Amino acid sequence: MTDGSLLSGLDRRSFLVNTGLITTGITAGGLALTGGTAQAAPATRRAPRPGDPFTLGVASGDPSHDGFVLWTRLATRPLAENGLGGMPAKTVPVQWQVAEDARFRRVVRHGTADARPASAHSVHVELSGLRPGREYWYRFKTGKHVSPAGLTRTAPHPGTFGPALAMAFVSCSQYEHGHFTAYRRLAEEHPDLILHLGDYQYEYAKDSYEIPGGNVRDHEGPETVTLAGYRQRHAQYKSDPDLQAAHRAAPWLVVFDDHEVENNWAGDVPEEGSDTPERDEFLKRRAAAFQAYYENMPLRRGSVPHGPDIQIYRRVRWGRLAGFHMLDTRQFRDDQACGDGNKVCPAAADPARSITGAKQEKWLLDGFRRSEARWDVIGQQVFFAQRDSDAGPLKKTSQDAWDGYVASRKRITDGWVAAKVRNPVVLTGDVHAHWASDLKADYDDPSSRTVGSELVCSSITSGGDGADSNPADHPYLKINKHLRFYNNQRGYVITRIGKDEMRADFKTVPTVRTPGAAASTKATFVIHDRVPGLKQTYLRPYTSVRATAEDPSDIIEYTIESENRRP
Repeated sequence: MTDGSLLSGLDRRSFLVNTGLITTGITAGGLALTGGTAQAAPATRRAPRPGDPFTLGVASGDPSHDGFVLWTRLATRPLAENGLGGMPAKTVPVQWQVAEDARFRRVVRHGTADARPASAHSVHVELSGLRPGREYWYRFKTGKHVSPAGLTRTAPHPGTFGPALAMAFVSCSQYEHGHFTAYRRLAEEHPDLILHLGDYQYEYAKDSYEIPGGNVRDHEGPETVTLAGYRQRHAQYKSDPDLQAAHRAAPWLVVFDDHEVENNWAGDVPEEGSDTPERDEFLKRRAAAFQAYYENMPLRRGSVPHGPDIQIYRRVRWGRLAGFHMLDTRQFRDDQACGDGNKVCPAAADPARSITGAKQEKWLLDGFRRSEARWDVIGQQVFFAQRDSDAGPLKKTSQDAWDGYVASRKRITDGWVAAKVRNPVVLTGDVHAHWASDLKADYDDPSSRTVGSELVCSSITSGGDGADSNPADHPYLKINKHLRFYNNQRGYVITRIGKDEMRADFKTVPTVRTPGAAASTKATFVIHDRVPGLKQTYLRPYTSVRATAEDPSDIIEYTIESENRRP
């Protein structure tokens, strides 16, 4: 089969998503990838050869106008209990290639990186000097084994807008709660950039976080506490073919939330609170979690952890079109003032409290003042807008979200207003449901000025199937007039960011209990340039099929509370 016949009739990006393209027997740029003719793997999984070390796939991330990070991790036995993936206790050289075409005929960069036991045989290749606004293909080789090929891209030149940006964002993929179908459907959207806003993996032991109807799959190993445990858990997630497809499809920008370490941790305070004797042990746990997180993500050298500390907040520029401010709302936050959960908490308004910490807050506000982007996008983890669940005079809000840090939220909102940020948009994960909101200067005054927009993605699987819902019936939308949309199914959000508008399609899948479900658009919102707030342009009719709850209140409480307490 010739190269032309292999790709005939196939969109090259679809081919990548569906097969995990394997190209062998080609010599280019001084790197010989031998081992037979080019072949396509089955549509749902690349058939591994015996001893294949590329069982965890490939990924790219943190694009700049002239480069990006390439990632892989070698593992012949991904679920090995020691977390080392069945690899020998020695350094393994890994060759890599970057090409301008899917067949690797025009290789522009190549080299060799060392996969070391100390980093669980992970590889991070940080590239610069490439052409701006371009697609590139990449792959790895060690011994006789060649990895699947991935597709990535550089951002536009800082002085140009470039074409419209197809950006998607996701969060909350609990392996036990369902199949990662939404990742597969997202890959098929052919995005230019994917943001993951936290809870990439979950720490729980098998069946300790159960959903109505029972879990779909099982976690391997005990609750993650040690470095070996976190490495094994990441490997289990990375072994999923749908997640691998999403990583191959585009570069990612990642930030963590709580479950990459432990449920509802805050700064150096574990879930059980600051008075527990396990505080020192928690910092050891945090160090192990951060080490494994870096090893398994396409992050730059600036994010190499140092013990229990990691630099994850950062800024990525997409030409003149967009600036992405990626936040860390866990590592530097004050502990939740009144404990976790949805409750009345006057201390949440204490001006001394911060969810970002003073240094990160200053960095963000400085970024607003210096920004020249048409769209300033804040990628972060927890609900930003006020979300009061009490219809009376009391204010009952989630203390794990920005509602537990009211003054911190106001300083940042006032900061982008004072800096005259042209189009501020907050992107959020965490709550296992789709939401959309106008951001207000004063949430207690519904007539106050709208100063921005918030888009919240549902989970990939966390919480199970959920159910379709009529936003008009949701009590939170009646209490909080700035909340514009809610849906409790699983899915993702894909946006198209242009000079004149940002369009957001809220995508859902009907089930994650079985694989292969189709995705559809539940609602579409548009944000127009220089017009803060959301305009809804489409809403799919509500279907009254209930999947995981007996009545609407069950769904509401499960969605709001499930991330704020250990099940």
